[in-house]
Amino acid sequence: MHRLHFTFSILFLASLLAGCANLLPQQAKALEGYRMPTDVPAPVELTQTIEADIASKIPPKDCPVTTPSMKSFEAPAPFSPVAPWEGFYWFGSNHLWTALRTDGVWTGLPHNKDGYTQKIPWWSSLYSLKDEPEPALVVTGKRLDAEAPPLKFYGATNAFAEDMGEAMMTGVDFPTLGCWEVTGQYKKTELKFVVWLAP
Repeated sequence: MHRLHFTFSILFLASLLAGCANLLPQQAKALEGYRMPTDVPAPVELTQTIEADIASKIPPKDCPVTTPSMKSFEAPAPFSPVAPWEGFYWFGSNHLWTALRTDGVWTGLPHNKDGYTQKIPWWSSLYSLKDEPEPALVVTGKRLDAEAPPLKFYGATNAFAEDMGEAMMTGVDFPTLGCWEVTGQYKKTELKFVVWLAP
């Protein structure tokens, strides 16, 4: 009797498994949506290209980029005491200052046949847009980490905006990327800073 019960149990189990195996294709497909994913994507790894791109935007130790701790100051009234843009700070003195990035890096500059273009704004308590529409400001620059032609300076003009007030705007072209020292001269005041130019 016990053996007969065991045999019936085996037959019942076999028929149940056979029935499951013969599920209609539609039913089998419907069940697929309830399965847990078995293919877990591998962690994203930085490629050498991405790593190189990140590294190129970090100034090397031999490029003494200008940072907020060097000569940051509060601009005189009516200007904002601190640079009104995130990631920037005022650098210089009352007679001549500019706005620099806190990380000392200029990246993604437009490129043309003459190099990498940048607009550099300058401010001075001695400057009046009304009296000097074309400021007597001169900008020069030299590369510190390799031989390169000097930067090209295209003169100064005036600029005004609510957040920046009256400013002197200059356009320059850097012939190459790298470590650059930039000098501004205005009414017997000179201001130097160092920036890292990256792709």
